[in-house]
Amino acid sequence: MRPAYKRVMLKLSGESLMGNQEFGINAQVLKSFAEDVAQVYHRGIQIGIVIGGGNIFRGSQAAEQGIEKVSGDYMGMLATVINSIAFQNALEGFGVPTRLQTAIQMQQIAEPFIRRRAIRHLEKNRVVLFGAGTGNPYFTTDTAAVLRAIEIEADVIIKGTRVDGVYDSDPEKNPDAKRYDTISYQEVLNKQLKVMDATAIALCHDNKLPILVFNMNQKGNLLRLIHGDPIATIVS
Repeated sequence: MRPAYKRVMLKLSGESLMGNQEFGINAQVLKSFAEDVAQVYHRGIQIGIVIGGGNIFRGSQAAEQGIEKVSGDYMGMLATVINSIAFQNALEGFGVPTRLQTAIQMQQIAEPFIRRRAIRHLEKNRVVLFGAGTGNPYFTTDTAAVLRAIEIEADVIIKGTRVDGVYDSDPEKNPDAKRYDTISYQEVLNKQLKVMDATAIALCHDNKLPILVFNMNQKGNLLRLIHGDPIATIVS
C-alpha cells in the first residue's frame, strides 16, 4: 500500500512520555513510540519530530514557584531537549539514523537549527528532532512544531494524543462527547477546542498545513495513519 504522505511532522506532548508515571520518562512508552516511528521510517517516509517538555517542566509552573515567566519558558525549552535526546537514543536503538537540532545553541549535544541542513538530513533519510521550541519565550511547542513543519515543507502535521481525534468536549470526562471526522481551523478557534494553541492553529490556517489528530497510544496507529486509514480527525 502506497503511503499517503512523503514528509511529515510528528508532534508529541511531553506528558505522553510519562505513561502511568507522575513525572519523567517511562522507558516502555519511549520504546513503543520509537518503534512506531521506526516502522514508518522504514517505509521511506521523511519524519521531523517535536516533543514537548511537560513531563519534566512546564513554563506555566514557573509563576507558582516564584520564577518569572521568561525564565520558566527557557527552563521548559531545556526540558524539550532532554526528551529529544531520549527519543533520539530510542530511535537509534531501532536502527534509525537521526539528527537533533535545537533553537538554542548547544554544540556539544545538538546542531543549531538550520533550515537547509534540516531538509538535507530529511532527504538523506535521517529523522530530524527539533528541540528547544522556537527558542523564544511565550511560544508553545505546538507553535514550534507548526513553524518547523512549514519550514521543512512537510505535507502534514500529525499530533499524537491519548484519544482518537478531536471532540467537542473532553471524551475522557464526557462519555457523550461528539467526535469530528473533519473540522475547519476556524471552527477549532471559535469553539476553543484544545487541538493546539491559537497561534499554532492560525499558522496552519495561513499556510494551508493540515493537522491530523490521532491516538498515538494505540500500537501501529502511526503506520496506519501514514497509509491513509481514517483513524484521525483532519483539521483543514
